[in-house]
Amino acid sequence: MKSIASAPAKIILFGEHFVVHGTKAILAAIDKRVTVTSTITPGKGNVLTKPDATLKINSQLGIFEIPMYEWERTDYSLEEMCSLHGTGPRVYFRDGEEVPNEFRPFVYLVAKLSDLTRSRHNRKELALYPKGLEITIDSDVPVGVGLGSSSACCVAAAASLYALFRGNLYGEIIYDKSGDSSFDREWFGENEMEEILLLAKKAEKTIFPDTSGADCTVCTYGGMIEYTRKSKYDEPSIEKIDNTFDLNLVIANSMIPHNTKNSVEKVNKFKENDEERFSELCDLENGLIDEVIVAMKNNDAAAFGLKMSENQKYLEEIQVSNDTLRDMMSSLKEISLGTKITGAGDGGCIIALVKDDNMDKVPALLGKDKECFSAKIDTKGVVWKIEE
Repeated sequence: MKSIASAPAKIILFGEHFVVHGTKAILAAIDKRVTVTSTITPGKGNVLTKPDATLKINSQLGIFEIPMYEWERTDYSLEEMCSLHGTGPRVYFRDGEEVPNEFRPFVYLVAKLSDLTRSRHNRKELALYPKGLEITIDSDVPVGVGLGSSSACCVAAAASLYALFRGNLYGEIIYDKSGDSSFDREWFGENEMEEILLLAKKAEKTIFPDTSGADCTVCTYGGMIEYTRKSKYDEPSIEKIDNTFDLNLVIANSMIPHNTKNSVEKVNKFKENDEERFSELCDLENGLIDEVIVAMKNNDAAAFGLKMSENQKYLEEIQVSNDTLRDMMSSLKEISLGTKITGAGDGGCIIALVKDDNMDKVPALLGKDKECFSAKIDTKGVVWKIEE
């Protein structure tokens, strides 16, 4: 049995950095995707012997393989091993070694779903059923440039594994809504998209403990969303934006790796040094986003582009830009309606709103040392299917 799922990458159109401090943000899914394929693999043995089965993960970052049930032969339950250590869930094994960062979300998802499945059936031997898993990640999303590759990966993996575990991984139909288990209600209830999103957000926290969940949200549902979270302790407010026009976006990669943690620290330092001005910028950002929503309803691309450039001025003030990014935006000024950083800044990507008849001029203006591509808004969100 094979389960295939894909999820879109994302951009932040408005509100990066400020959203962490309670302002609104607008995020959009784009038509670059991560595909995760989960396949059941054979294993030897039975419930009375040690199963010879492995969990194998293949990605562009490398290959990781471990015994499928290594974590079952400890004195701890999976739930305890996947519990919160510090500020994010982590997975440990018998020797105390932590799973490598780049593979942690996938192992966490397998462990979590395996534990929930076992609890659902109240049969521990199900976890020793001699079958393994192979997970393969294929991506056309650049890594580490602020386009949400990790979020798209977590969403696609959550959907792929959710569908597989919900199906017939251990030789029984798992998805049975007739039971009264709390795991049925929380993880195998009516709204699959919400369940996948919850899994994805927890998986992403294994590598980014402070993630807001906004990226995973737009990668799950697609389209454009207005996202607000007053504090990290509050549930976010998420509103889908339906009245959007056809945006012709160019995404250009500065080829400078960005460091989200460093950028966040710079913004926090700016806030500490001038809380009054930072508060003013947050208010300006909220007002700007309200005007963006009106511009979209009026199909006013010119106003939308102007707001992009205005948002960039705020990002410049909080010092998350640099000369390379500024030069890139300046080179596209004559053919674009608006340009700005997307994501953490200090590297990564810029986005530009460009008319159709100017799209072919972009590569020459940016120069050969920069990568760029056109992007459309993805409206499908995460999709998945099972193949026998």
